[in-house]
Amino acid sequence: MSATAIREAAPPTLAPSSRKMVHRTRGRGHGPIVRLMSPSDLGEHLKPFVFLDLFEADMRAMSRGMSIHPHSGIATVTVFTDGDVTFDDPEAGHGTIGYGGVEWMRAGGGVWHGQELSAGASATVQGFQLWVALPPELENGEPESQYIEADAMARAGPAHVIVGAYGGTASPVRAPGGINYLLVTLKPGERWTYEPPAGHSVAWVAVAKGGLLASEQLSKGDMAIFEAGEAPIMLQGGEGSGTTFVLGSAVPHPHDLHLGYYSVHTSAQALAAGERRIEELGERLRAAGNRRTASGSTPVFR
Repeated sequence: MSATAIREAAPPTLAPSSRKMVHRTRGRGHGPIVRLMSPSDLGEHLKPFVFLDLFEADMRAMSRGMSIHPHSGIATVTVFTDGDVTFDDPEAGHGTIGYGGVEWMRAGGGVWHGQELSAGASATVQGFQLWVALPPELENGEPESQYIEADAMARAGPAHVIVGAYGGTASPVRAPGGINYLLVTLKPGERWTYEPPAGHSVAWVAVAKGGLLASEQLSKGDMAIFEAGEAPIMLQGGEGSGTTFVLGSAVPHPHDLHLGYYSVHTSAQALAAGERRIEELGERLRAAGNRRTASGSTPVFR
């Protein structure tokens, strides 16, 4: 069987060889945001994936409620499963991100962000924000932002390849190796098999819409962790509605997690360096004053 997504007419249930789930959660909700994973809980088991939020809200209201805040040691990956937003960055230009597009923000040694995306044409948006722990050579390095519209993203069958490489195609996101992150929509009853690349023993899914049959039935708001290994993951869209979900797989992050309030590093020394840089940037940010653009966004401060 090739290392590509396989689409075929699906039987009512999946074959018993489908990779088993070992944990599922619906997270903790706070207003329009549900925290599905944090570095201090599931992130320890799924690293380099260390944080995941599912959000669904009026983007205008959510932007007003989101304060500008710092990060170091991680990259954030934001995708939208419904609706669209605009970006306006002096280095990256202006455009729209909807389903299949991505904001990739590598914090590295330190950034302040939180209002770089503003409302688009849609009344509401739904999507996921993921944090990825960076390796030692990048965790205190130069920050970088990429805003990539859907038509520039790679596709592998029903999946947009947000990060990594799959099915003979690769994402334009400049992410570390050994990480795949896919955004997938399946029609009702449609069956799809994900075959992890060699070494990708970490794997999970989170459902944004509809029902998803894996080794168990999942529904909107569920996150599930698969048993460690490299066996294929067989998935099927829910009858009557289909499904939209994200799937992550990776080579395990071999480092301990050293946690700050907004930062994740591989050592106490790297964390201290990141927090010093964040403090310095914060002083410069306060001196810079109002940086809001005409579109209503505030660019990432690097």
